[in-house]
Formats: sequence, structure tokens, C-alpha cells
Amino acid sequence: MKLLSGHFEHEQIEDYDDGECIFEENDTGRDLYIVQSGTVLILKKNNSETIEMAKFTKGDFFGDIALLQSIPRYAGAFAKGPTRLLTLKPAGFLLKIRRDPTFAFEMLQQMSLRVKISNDRLLEIVQKFKLPHEEVQKILMSIGAKV
Repeated sequence: MKLLSGHFEHEQIEDYDDGECIFEENDTGRDLYIVQSGTVLILKKNNSETIEMAKFTKGDFFGDIALLQSIPRYAGAFAKGPTRLLTLKPAGFLLKIRRDPTFAFEMLQQMSLRVKISNDRLLEIVQKFKLPHEEVQKILMSIGAKV
């Protein structure tokens, strides 16, 4: 990883080589990343397998769950090919929203789309494997429940 100075104190540009780890699953960092160039793979360990959860390219953001929920990283992030990221520290994220409210709206749109896609994929799995209605209902109710 190569660090370059960012536009403001709480943001920086970082360059990663192919296969380089951006963050590991369960890391406690809270930075938000915006892909400037290249590709980032989000990988989740599941027993002895690794599942590709998402692929992000130029203009996409990731790291939002840890930033907004203050919880450890759900999965790891790795560069695929040479990759350049804009990294926003939590304070930088708030400054960016204040400077550019459309950024927050665009993030909400993208996050909403991610929820819709996840819901669609869940329903596809339910139909494909003919899961019992009662079990599916329990899962859906637990997703919508307040913690």
C-alpha cells in the first residue's frame, strides 16, 4: 500500500497492489472507502470456504457498515489488480456530508439498492430450494425486527 495525501485532513488516497489486503474480516477500523480506480473484492470466510460477497469498481463505496454501526468488519476487502482508494476517516465522512449533501443522498440510494438486491436474492433462494414458509417467515421477521 502506498499513501498519498488527500484533499483534506481526514481523507487520503491509498494505492494497493493486486491481492493486497485493504482490511481483514473482524478488523475494528471504521474508515469508509471510495474506489477511484481498480476493483475491490469483499470476501467472507465460511468454514473452510471463502465466499465473494461483492465486487466494487470506480465510484463504488464500501466499509459503510463498520463506519455507521461501529462494529468489526463483517468481511475482508482485497484489491483485484492495481487499485486506488479514497479513504475517509469517520470525521472526514461527516465533513464530506456537510460539504456535499448529495453525497449522503447518493450513498442512501446505493445502500437501498443493496438491500433490494439482497432481498431479491433471498427470495430466489427460498423459491429454488422450496424452503418451508414458516422458517422463511421467522427469518424475515428477525431481519425486520429492531435490535
